[in-house]
Amino acid sequence: MAVPVRLHDYQKDIKSRLFEAWRVHRSVMMQMPTGTGKTHVLAAVVRDFITAGNGTVWIIAHRRELVAQAEETIARYGIDKTDGRVRVLAIQWLSRHWDDEISRPSLVVIDEAHHARAKTYRVLWDRCPGAKFLGLTATPCRMSRNGFTDLFDTLITSWSIAGFIEKGFLSSFDYISIRQDSSEQLLIDSLEKRGADGDYQIKEMNDVLNRRPSIERLYASIRKFAANKKGIVYAISIGHARAIAGYYGMQGVNAVAIDSKTPMAVRKRLVEAFKAGEIQVLVNVDVFSEGFDCPDVEFVQMARPTLSLSKYLQQAGRGLRKSEGKSACTLIDNVGLYRVFGLPTVSWDWESMFRGYETGRGYRAGRIQGEARSVVSSSEITVRDSDMEVVVSHDNLLSALSKQKISQPQPMHASVKTELKAWKDGGTGLWGLRRGRRHITGAQYITVFDIRNDMAAVRFADNSCGLIDDSGGTIWKRRHCKAMKFGRNHFLTVTSSTGHASYLDLHSLRTYDCKPEIKRFGDIELLKSGNVYYSRTRVVYTNNSNMTADCIFNCKSYIVIFDYHAHAPFFGEATDMRDSTSGYVCILRDDYDSFYHIYKRLADRSLIVYDGDKRFYHVAEGCGKRYIGCRSTDSDAADVENEIDLLDRDASRQYLVSRAEAERKRQLMLDDFRNAMPFKAGRKWGLKKGDRVTIPPIYRNVMPPVGKYCAVEKNYSQWGVFAVDGTVLVEPLYPNVEIGEHGVVTVTKVTGNKEYMKLP
Repeated sequence: MAVPVRLHDYQKDIKSRLFEAWRVHRSVMMQMPTGTGKTHVLAAVVRDFITAGNGTVWIIAHRRELVAQAEETIARYGIDKTDGRVRVLAIQWLSRHWDDEISRPSLVVIDEAHHARAKTYRVLWDRCPGAKFLGLTATPCRMSRNGFTDLFDTLITSWSIAGFIEKGFLSSFDYISIRQDSSEQLLIDSLEKRGADGDYQIKEMNDVLNRRPSIERLYASIRKFAANKKGIVYAISIGHARAIAGYYGMQGVNAVAIDSKTPMAVRKRLVEAFKAGEIQVLVNVDVFSEGFDCPDVEFVQMARPTLSLSKYLQQAGRGLRKSEGKSACTLIDNVGLYRVFGLPTVSWDWESMFRGYETGRGYRAGRIQGEARSVVSSSEITVRDSDMEVVVSHDNLLSALSKQKISQPQPMHASVKTELKAWKDGGTGLWGLRRGRRHITGAQYITVFDIRNDMAAVRFADNSCGLIDDSGGTIWKRRHCKAMKFGRNHFLTVTSSTGHASYLDLHSLRTYDCKPEIKRFGDIELLKSGNVYYSRTRVVYTNNSNMTADCIFNCKSYIVIFDYHAHAPFFGEATDMRDSTSGYVCILRDDYDSFYHIYKRLADRSLIVYDGDKRFYHVAEGCGKRYIGCRSTDSDAADVENEIDLLDRDASRQYLVSRAEAERKRQLMLDDFRNAMPFKAGRKWGLKKGDRVTIPPIYRNVMPPVGKYCAVEKNYSQWGVFAVDGTVLVEPLYPNVEIGEHGVVTVTKVTGNKEYMKLP
């Protein structure tokens, strides 16, 4: 039954500001903390939009649970999911069915819009050129430097988490954290590897923390601070979640693990049982980081280290919803996130993160505090009562917030760092820079043109102009200009005395007479001016030929550029630079120092690279670059070659092991899918076994498998052969194919001739 949309005053205010923003902007991102009713605002916006006869609305989400949640919410306000004016779609489904869609929407709403930089989302702007856009998120930030300004024109924000708690809309909390010198913090400080997204590598976290002593310490925290309470635990991996749930169960806690492999029906049943109070603890792996609504959660246990501000706030926010009879939530931080980010009540500078001036990435506590890293084994540590400390309790949280008495670390990307501002000396009329009451510089500038976060564009006393960092140092300087202004995408616009505008790249400090195009390859940007590409690094790569984008290859954490004209240092006769790596350079993600020449590719797809000063590095996916050595002398060159040989042999061994394991798993999968059956979706056919789709429904015809193979018709009279796991073995080009015994295929060509092929 439909109910009227009743919004709180803060929801009405942000909705009003949204429609005001749409008057001048096509695409708007809206930030509201977890638990403050973003979906209710969405429903009200959609209702007003379609009531005004503005056209159809698409609501886009990235998980089935979020799709179902959006459908349920808008249905409560009288908008049925079968209503042709409003469609709730999963982005994965939409990306496969663009050609099936006839009409385009007038409004596109993207839920959890911090994912919107993904390629599947970015095409929405091109595919729906006449639509307005609304992106909803609690955390408009990314771990990379890329903001959202190329997708959304502006950001509107709501109150901070502290503001919502003070006004009674979110729950107060107790925050319990591991101590700085605790057993678990020592383990976390030993983590060195990074994943493709820049966060801790899951495998290393699992190896270090998915052990009995660590799980015993997790349980000790629950027993001491949340005994008999209902809560959610965030684990590292599927194995870690199941180990935690199993151990908690042995101690008499009714706990279950839920992960991506949990069947949807089972997951739904377990969640309903948890909401009904039949299950006390849900242990999950990134399943309930977004969109999960259970207000009576009494504790949240964070057992997964992360450097992602978004993950931290999404996890902590699960426990901050208000509920009848719930006085506060207990946040148990067993992995030291407090020392990376501070409390959830920090006032974050969302505008800077939205624009890409700051990242939503933290740095491990030991590195912030300047501590030496200790490498220890989980099995060498015993449980100590002093491993945990109460940072703040709910009964003094509000007074502590109002009096700013909570002693907490200074997260690198939180706005606890006061804003850089200009100040003027009344006597001289000159300007200086300050943070709060602390003067960064004396009054020494004729003009402060503009300030952006940690930089200021100024005119010096000698009439020259330049950039000053937040410690007062000169970053860049030129003789004279009329004006300077910070712009989008890390550019400074410099206007000369004649009115000509030039553009300074703030990454490389290179000046361009005309503003170059930004060419993005994943998370890495190149600048293009005319037919020339430039890297955004302090040592700038420039191609010397009419190179096209076809020569640039995106390899996730780095890009490779094929350019025979790229200058490389000469190493002497001992090294043959005419091998397959000659002519290739690479640029690393989040590395603004230099570009690199590729020296060698290893079997595990990692690289050996070197810079213009003959310094060599090992570059592996998710691990950044590791310094090997410098070939400045013959002795150093020999040491470098020995180290590279060791890395090469180790990579070859690891590759052979992983390849054998991958093939073993594939054969098991093929055997398991022998009984898969064709299925139809619309007019197209695919292949699946149970709920597992192995060949998507995008083909004209799919025949039942013969052993591990099946015949597939792509277009009329264009048949080929696929393995049942979806691997293409024979391209669909033939009028007829017949799969015989022992993997022998007979294909009939257009001429009528037959050809026989042996399948692997």
